[in-house]
Amino acid sequence: MKLKLFALLLALVSSYAVAQSPAASASPPPPAAQPAQAANWPVLRVAVDATYKPFTYKTSAGQLTGFDVHIAQALCNEMRRRCVFVEQVWDGMIPGLLARKYDVIISSMSITDERRRVVDFTDKYYSTPSGIVVRTGTPFTGPASLRGMRIGVLKGSTQERFAMSQLRPAGAIIVPYDAQNQVYLDIQAGRLDGTVADRVEVTAGFLNRPEGRAFGFVGPELRDRRYFGDGMGIALRKGRDELRTELNNAIRAIRANGVYDRIARLYFDFDIYGD
Repeated sequence: MKLKLFALLLALVSSYAVAQSPAASASPPPPAAQPAQAANWPVLRVAVDATYKPFTYKTSAGQLTGFDVHIAQALCNEMRRRCVFVEQVWDGMIPGLLARKYDVIISSMSITDERRRVVDFTDKYYSTPSGIVVRTGTPFTGPASLRGMRIGVLKGSTQERFAMSQLRPAGAIIVPYDAQNQVYLDIQAGRLDGTVADRVEVTAGFLNRPEGRAFGFVGPELRDRRYFGDGMGIALRKGRDELRTELNNAIRAIRANGVYDRIARLYFDFDIYGD
């Protein structure tokens, strides 16, 4: 009997160790290095904001990774371009593009009419809704329910535009931040009551973490194209029609050859491409 109990205990301990092992809980790895011949390919400078998990962020070793980074690398391989990533704070993304600091923005940028007046976009490469996040149990029937609450948003984002247009007139206090992860730190510190954010990003970056477990979504998914546009696309300077065609062809190619789906499965258990 003692031997049976010991064997059962050993099995339980072993299964717990497997469940808690780094392999079982590891984040997706950073993209593999481009092929050796990429050293001779033309450079494509790609702007990213590395504070937007799971789309663009850094590993514990400081390497860029995330869905956007993997997609950028796959597009570069398809186009036979050498990807060079340039980190940029979000509200400086389009000014940096116009100043020729980089060639494209592949960093979850929504295709909106307002942005189209300044830059061009490729076809979308994914689409997700946004949402309002506050403490669980907060009564909510509409924007007026947030009266007096401090709501943090990413400066220059579609979520900021929505919050300024819909929540501030109803009495919410909108506080813009340079990076979305700063919003979460201030919610945790009690300086903010909530946020408006991409539903996938806020789930991975905050709600699924211990500090976010007392918070949740209120209200419907936010998809109004006046604020949130037509999905996420790659931004580039106007007049670069040849590059835009090249990028669109590459997006279609990785969608068709399975590369896109393999990358998506590293991060999501649903169709991130959307309708």
